[in-house]
Amino acid sequence: MVILTGEGAIASLASSASLQSLSTTDYLSKAQDLNQAGAHQLSIGNAQAALELWKEAEAAYTRAGDTTGQFGSRLNQVQALKALGQYRRARTLLEQINAHLNTLPASALKASSLRSLGIVLLRIGDLSESKRVLEFSLEISQQLKEDPGSTLLALGNLSRAQAEQDQSKTRQTHYFRAIALYQEAAETINPETRLQARLNLLSLLADSKQAAHASLLLPEIQSLLETLPLGRSRLYAQVNFAESLIKLAAHSSQSATAPAAIAQLLADTVHQAKSLGDVRSQAYALGQLGYLYETSKQWKDAEQVTRQAIQIAQSIQAEDIAVSWQWQLGRILHQQGRTPEAIEAYSQAVDTLGVLRGDLVAINPDAQFSFREQVEPIYRQLVQLLLEEPTESHLQQARAVIEALQIAELNNFFREACLDTLPQSIEQVDPKAAVIYSILLPDRLAVILSLPEQPLRYHFTRFPASSQETSLSQNQGNNRIIDQTFDDLFASLSPFISSANPLQPHQKIYDWLIRPFEQDLANSETQTLVFVLDGILQGLPLAALHDGQQYLIEKYSLALTPGLQILPSRSLTPDQFRTLAGGISEERPGFSALPGVAEEIEQISTLVPANVLLNQAFTTRALNEKLASAAFPIVHLATHGQFSSQVDNTFLLTWDGRIQVRDLDRLLEMGDRQNQPIELLILSACQTAKGDKRAVLGMAGVALRSGARSTIATLWSVQDDSTSELMTQFYIQLQKPGITRAEALRQAQLSLLRSSNYQHPYHWAPFVLIGNWR
Repeated sequence: MVILTGEGAIASLASSASLQSLSTTDYLSKAQDLNQAGAHQLSIGNAQAALELWKEAEAAYTRAGDTTGQFGSRLNQVQALKALGQYRRARTLLEQINAHLNTLPASALKASSLRSLGIVLLRIGDLSESKRVLEFSLEISQQLKEDPGSTLLALGNLSRAQAEQDQSKTRQTHYFRAIALYQEAAETINPETRLQARLNLLSLLADSKQAAHASLLLPEIQSLLETLPLGRSRLYAQVNFAESLIKLAAHSSQSATAPAAIAQLLADTVHQAKSLGDVRSQAYALGQLGYLYETSKQWKDAEQVTRQAIQIAQSIQAEDIAVSWQWQLGRILHQQGRTPEAIEAYSQAVDTLGVLRGDLVAINPDAQFSFREQVEPIYRQLVQLLLEEPTESHLQQARAVIEALQIAELNNFFREACLDTLPQSIEQVDPKAAVIYSILLPDRLAVILSLPEQPLRYHFTRFPASSQETSLSQNQGNNRIIDQTFDDLFASLSPFISSANPLQPHQKIYDWLIRPFEQDLANSETQTLVFVLDGILQGLPLAALHDGQQYLIEKYSLALTPGLQILPSRSLTPDQFRTLAGGISEERPGFSALPGVAEEIEQISTLVPANVLLNQAFTTRALNEKLASAAFPIVHLATHGQFSSQVDNTFLLTWDGRIQVRDLDRLLEMGDRQNQPIELLILSACQTAKGDKRAVLGMAGVALRSGARSTIATLWSVQDDSTSELMTQFYIQLQKPGITRAEALRQAQLSLLRSSNYQHPYHWAPFVLIGNWR
């Protein structure tokens, strides 16, 4: 059997037409040669060449009538696609394979295919489906008495990802399960799987600063590394080993491995990658060596090696590697006081992230992707650098970076590219509106005001912080003072709890966001405040902020947006108020009754032409059929639902189940509504997930996924009677000539504020408008 390498592989690709002239008896031999050649190409880092060879192998196996070989070659193509970071293509191919394999009895091929699908689902963030698929794969392997090591390893990675996402008491359960699964996977007979299991366990222990336990793994890992054949798997394993060793050295003064030994390991890896011609692994190892120099404060060496890693990564268009090293270069330059150069490096990293968009899951080839650790800090740290000298150009760039972070968060929420950044100036959008941007930095809350045809204004509120917190660290926008004030505000929103000064937190946040710009807003005759908020501030009931005399809603119309990527809206004339109104008033399993919903929908029907789906009629299928049969400018859904920072926990309730946010665009047929999109989506009974301070990310996700130009939703569930009253007033106001959507909502909220029954902000403050406010 011939193993094709280098020019031989390329020659094979060039002669693919030769398959057409082979005799039937030669196809099988040719397919096996191609499969072996693809495996070799992948082992030395040529994933694209491997992919093409395995496509050839699939064609040859098909000619030979070998179904098992055909599907095996397709599974190999999945491995190549994963190595290229093309996880969505890999998922599509795997789903096609499994659709066929599911009709067949249990087999090793079926178990392998399911495992690959589970790993891809994990990579793109669909943890619940990944768990189901991987457990099915494990069940088949155990049934066939096959070695389950690779599947156990994948399940360990899944449990680790669940632990990283989970902020509840069950987090530790996931954490300990990951350890147990890694230990079980390490008992496999496959040396590569055994090594990876030990490396992943070491990484987990290093991240949790358990240096003593981690050091016990080092001798076995070193031994396994020496026995692994030289190839990409070994190169990546060595780099990951070095990364964990660097973390352990940072956490413990008694590290088992000296920096010089780590540097030698990485230098050897670079040399081995060169000898194999594996340029990607070379860039990966060089960048990690730069990180070692960075942690040792050897700035000159760190800069030199990191620049070299960036150059190599860019030469092969490996943006997923380049972005990490561009960020690293920015940190290194900043430490040397070279701020303009640091800003340039950070800006290049942000630009690269914009190119990657939906493929961000591929940033670290052998570790679970973490937006919060590997992407979000790049945006924040760039803004922090820009605001050290807040010139007009720096403020302009900072504003663009804040908007880019908002879009990146939404893309990460769905784990796919949902929105491209197409910023507009505020005067293009609305000359009577002002935009307020906030961003949470380690030691301050930065706020930028954008007024039509005026220079940007900047203000910040500094908070006490340690010297470590004020440096460019992997800060994620958390601040204990802001967190506490946020909690105090929400505690004051219960009408059943009395307080000596209930408006104090409302006024404090007003002082942070609005008061520094009061005169500018008054001079510009601003009518609408549009907020691009950051972190937990996205969940603020803005209408309830207070200046000491008035609530903010008494002064301005209000809206939230992830940025000025506003879809052009049209004013709704009376004959365009056709509405699809659906909801559930009766109790459903796990959900209480909403008796006011029936009255709310009845009131809407008396105000605008409405098609109604209530209770048993409000099914997913019926909703889909109604939306497919006619265009409804307004869709009003009065049903239980939840907004969460986790996509799997963001949903709307129907009579027969749930509509997950991922499926919302298909349900609302966004693809067929480019000429007649939904102008206004109203969700009047949903709420943010309890205890989830970033749950409004899910609300923004619903707004985006629906394709609606404007969305009105609630931060918490409000009493049925007050909701019905507010919605009635909203529709009355909306039909007045020349009124904007934000102003119609404002007038509806003011009608409750001025009533004797609903003056407390609990009743009217949770309603927020997202997207187009006009």
